[in-house]
Amino acid sequence: MKEVLKIFCIDIAITEGLQRIQIPVLNQIMIFFSAIGNLGMVWIVLALILVMRRKTRNSGIILLLALLITAILGEGILKNIIKRNRPFTALHDLKLLIPLPGSYSFPSGHTASSFAAFGVFYFLNLKYKWVVFFTAFMIAFSRIYLGVHYFSDVMAGVILGMGVAYIV
Repeated sequence: MKEVLKIFCIDIAITEGLQRIQIPVLNQIMIFFSAIGNLGMVWIVLALILVMRRKTRNSGIILLLALLITAILGEGILKNIIKRNRPFTALHDLKLLIPLPGSYSFPSGHTASSFAAFGVFYFLNLKYKWVVFFTAFMIAFSRIYLGVHYFSDVMAGVILGMGVAYIV
């Protein structure tokens, strides 16, 4: 129980700290990265582009499969078992810059899909894997910055996405 409390205190401290450094230009960058991660669309489009090229078709299929499994496990199962409320329900001073998400907080779906994509690129040693990593990192970071996820939600998303990518 003490460990859970420590994690929660770290989550709160990081979230509140990021709220204090919000500035308009950074806000717009974070809103952009969060938006491209909505429903994993950037990764689905990337997977479809890979599928369309004969040379990268197998990689695209693997990416689609990793995204599907990640969504089922994260959005379909874990969020509905754990039912963790989002930071803005506990921290009433948070300034939300995006519409309120309708689902639970743990794990971060944006992060899980992003790191499933990065994991596929990493484990298959695909070209542009570090561009995918940068994008995945920015999407994940944006979710904490924007106050819709705790740090531990994002870390769980990283673990889920990378784990699924490795297995697939």
